[in-house]
Amino acid sequence: MAKVLILDHSKSMRNILRERLEYEGFSTEAVEDESVATRMCEKIPFDVILSDSTGGISDTGVPFIVLAGEGSIDSAVAAVRSGARDYLTKPIDMNRLLTSIHKVVDQPDEAAPTGAPASSAAPAVSVRRRRASGFQTEPIIGASAQIERVRQLIDKVAPCDARVLVTGENGTGKELVARWMHAKSRRTGAPFVEVNCAAIPSELIESELFGHERGAFTSAIKQRRGKFEQANGGTLFMDEIGDMSLAAQAKVLRALQENRICRVGSDKDIDVDVRVIAATNKNLKEEISKGNFREDLYHRIGVVVVRVPALRDRAEDIPLLIDHFIRLISAEYGVPEKPVDADALAALCAMRWTGNIRELRNVIERLLILSSDRITLDDVQSYC
Repeated sequence: MAKVLILDHSKSMRNILRERLEYEGFSTEAVEDESVATRMCEKIPFDVILSDSTGGISDTGVPFIVLAGEGSIDSAVAAVRSGARDYLTKPIDMNRLLTSIHKVVDQPDEAAPTGAPASSAAPAVSVRRRRASGFQTEPIIGASAQIERVRQLIDKVAPCDARVLVTGENGTGKELVARWMHAKSRRTGAPFVEVNCAAIPSELIESELFGHERGAFTSAIKQRRGKFEQANGGTLFMDEIGDMSLAAQAKVLRALQENRICRVGSDKDIDVDVRVIAATNKNLKEEISKGNFREDLYHRIGVVVVRVPALRDRAEDIPLLIDHFIRLISAEYGVPEKPVDADALAALCAMRWTGNIRELRNVIERLLILSSDRITLDDVQSYC
């Protein structure tokens, strides 16, 4: 999955771009400050940067596209000479932007546009290759018996092609489990493709999963491959599968039974070789009894069920997670790590964490920003 860094001084523009790009299957980060963007590029192997300026980002070694507030010939020339792969003006034509992003991501070794200095393109490619080659799936943090059991299941199940259903509350790390399943499988060199079934309108889910032919419906201006085709040879992670409509469930069941799909607007079947890992925060057996989920699909996707424990059920892991997030976030922001007072740590461990690990990370980020030289009990009581 391609990683996109959005650098824009407008919060609304950052939100619009993130929402659309994540819907299209990209992983995104968004910042408003050039210095923060530069530091993030040192830690994360981004495939492309979308920026409303060229200040500083041309030195990151990451291909970038300029999204200018007000276009002019002079600014366009300056952007291209600084190494920009494309130059678009606001309001952004999203179709053109997506085309430009795919061109950068699918052809990473492509030289910079005509007019850019010859020396600016080669270093960018070599730096990006070094970052990508060193990129690894984030570790699963914890020493509790519950999380150790999850690791053992991953080690046992990953090498085979059995379909896996990952269950657990929101924020527990179900996607991370799926990524490790892929990383330790024979498919590790093939694509890992994600689709959030809850985020896609029911009328679009079939096109999103199986693709469509040009003219299949009003806005289908060109042929598009769906997630199953994109994941061919690799792993398809279907997050929040419990929110999928019954009609879409029937199509997914057929794809899993026959290992073939049919694009919307086509009568031609396409063979696919995909390992499906599904995830849900719902009790699918209860959903089956309510008529909201197909029992035959449940048995297809749930050959192995991995339950990720809630954070409150493995409280002994909280200090390890806090230490991990302090190091991670401090590195991202380029600020010194801060110690946590013992009473502050005890207070954090005693919290219920209904949002689980995602909530914990947000709280640690907030404490690092708002505390002084150390994190105290007063900080925890004031900002949590």
